[in-house]
Amino acid sequence: MDAYSTPMNAPAASLAIDEARYLAEQRRLALQRRMLPVLGIVGLLIAWWAVIAGFNIKPFIAPSPMLVMQTIIQKSDLLLQNLGVTALEALFGFILGNLAAILVASVFVHSKILQWIFLPIAVAINAIPVVAKAPILVLIMGNGMAPKITIAAMVCFFPTLINTVRGLEAVNPQIMDLMRILSATRTQIYFKLRLFSALPYLFSALRIAASMCVIGAIIGEWIGSTQGIGAQIIQATYNYDSPLLYAAIVMSAFLSGLFYVVIALLEKRVVKWSASH
Repeated sequence: MDAYSTPMNAPAASLAIDEARYLAEQRRLALQRRMLPVLGIVGLLIAWWAVIAGFNIKPFIAPSPMLVMQTIIQKSDLLLQNLGVTALEALFGFILGNLAAILVASVFVHSKILQWIFLPIAVAINAIPVVAKAPILVLIMGNGMAPKITIAAMVCFFPTLINTVRGLEAVNPQIMDLMRILSATRTQIYFKLRLFSALPYLFSALRIAASMCVIGAIIGEWIGSTQGIGAQIIQATYNYDSPLLYAAIVMSAFLSGLFYVVIALLEKRVVKWSASH
């Protein structure tokens, strides 16, 4: 019995060993993906501290990481209050800008004439620097949240528009011909074919927009605002409060990173699911 069972169990045992090695390798790679960014941040902080200590830079010019961390802790209420305002502006701008871009891209894909007419206009508007568009919007909309949200939306709009148009057009021609032979409607082709092919392109743009929307909101706050991280940066600069200035910058970077991580996690779930179909 053993003589016959050994050859039959050998392939199964080999397969189990290969599977175990594969899972171990995947766990090692997952650990690396988590640890390497942490090591990069730690290395950046060490380099920052080394430059401050090595060149004996005064705190009012560039504070040390420890002084910035102390400022964040001591003035956490002030920073979090302003961060919340910027987060709302960036979030609403992100949603509005990307929704508008997806809708316009969908229209462009179904009407080449409209794409040829309005895409150059979108390119021209995007070519205008944000710091030049911001004062105009503030003059039109006032000093409330509306111009900040609009600036954040405009910053998000163009990258998402271009990537979504490219993704919606990047369909498999054979599958497109098959759906047309089966008398699929434009709506069916859009939701069952074009949208799936556009997801990787769309999420690539959303990752860019996730950080750009924060930048847009902060630039809007620079032009005219008394609240938000952008306003806090301006006030700290005029008051020569270098630790608070760096603390506000760190908080804005944290907000951008948080938005990026949320989009990356969502992409990992959605694009993986769409690729399986």
